[in-house]
Amino acid sequence: MARSDDAPASGRRRGRRIAAVAALTVLSGGAVGAVALSAHGRDQQPKEAGAPSAQSTAVVRTDLADSRTLPGALGFGGQTVVKGTGKGSLTRLPKPDTTVARGKPLYWVDDRPVMVFFGDTPIFRTLDASGVSGRDVTVLAENLRALGYDTGPAVSVQQKAGSGKGAEPGTKLTPTLLAALKRWQHDTGQQETGKLVPGEVVVVPGPYRVSGIKAQLGDPVAEEVLTVTSVHKSVQVKVEAQDAAPIHKGDPVTLALPSTKSVPGKVTSVGQTVQGGADTDASGAAAPATLQVTVEPVDSASVKDLSSASVQVTFTAEKRDHVLAVPVGALLALREGGYALQRTDGRLIAVKTGLFAKGMVEISGSGIKEGDRVVTTS
Repeated sequence: MARSDDAPASGRRRGRRIAAVAALTVLSGGAVGAVALSAHGRDQQPKEAGAPSAQSTAVVRTDLADSRTLPGALGFGGQTVVKGTGKGSLTRLPKPDTTVARGKPLYWVDDRPVMVFFGDTPIFRTLDASGVSGRDVTVLAENLRALGYDTGPAVSVQQKAGSGKGAEPGTKLTPTLLAALKRWQHDTGQQETGKLVPGEVVVVPGPYRVSGIKAQLGDPVAEEVLTVTSVHKSVQVKVEAQDAAPIHKGDPVTLALPSTKSVPGKVTSVGQTVQGGADTDASGAAAPATLQVTVEPVDSASVKDLSSASVQVTFTAEKRDHVLAVPVGALLALREGGYALQRTDGRLIAVKTGLFAKGMVEISGSGIKEGDRVVTTS
């Protein structure tokens, strides 16, 4: 390339370059269209082609990823309050961090253990008579079966639509199921009554850990007894609602721990309820509308020594594999719209742009291939 030793020579080169741009437009039949910049490109609108730079770079084939890093809070997730039922006084309570396990005592009332069942319906009536049916019977049958007891064939009852009466939908209580209940009571040191009374078991959705105790020994059981959380540690991230669309359940993420160690994670849920947006913060500015995104580490052992911590979560919003790319500084904006690359011999090659990520831009075009040398400003 010629040296720029005086202003007239520089003017002649600019004239030749403008002529080259015009020639490219004629050759391409005006097909070099405007390409919208990605979010990373909006702040760097390319200018009209100027004098060629002495720097050059090679067109490379690589993977590009548009990522975003947001702060998150590592912990055990939100708390759920467990309320007791029935009569009596609390005589023994679990310690925090105790795992709530199926078929095991959670707390004691009048020195009798209150056992844990998993399910979505509490035991709201005494179950002792064959033939009754309902979702509470389903909870009893499913838990005894999961604990290894023979409950016999499950007899399901479906209520007819619009009937308004008849058997409740769910599982029917059978003599075999009642016999299994009595065996379980014997094996766990309970009174072998062969019936289940409200307050003898507490039903929770699944495995939990005790996060806090709300009651004291001697308190009536029919109050808030304790709080529980998930047994799995997760990271809660607030994402602005307008930026949450690319995030989906199952997406891989990277977690940067306080130790600076990075571990893989995945998105386990994306909230559907928008928070904020109308309220204002301490400065009086409107708080952004956000969605709660929950992330879990792939290997729970990687955060076993952390009960709670602030972490950084990197989401990959968009990815392109095995594409041609150049530094953003290699792009030349054409006056008539679109972009080109300049070879080291001065020729211009029309290209289309794709993903912008970390100073690189995806390109495509019939006149460009991997290894080509092009002029760049960076």
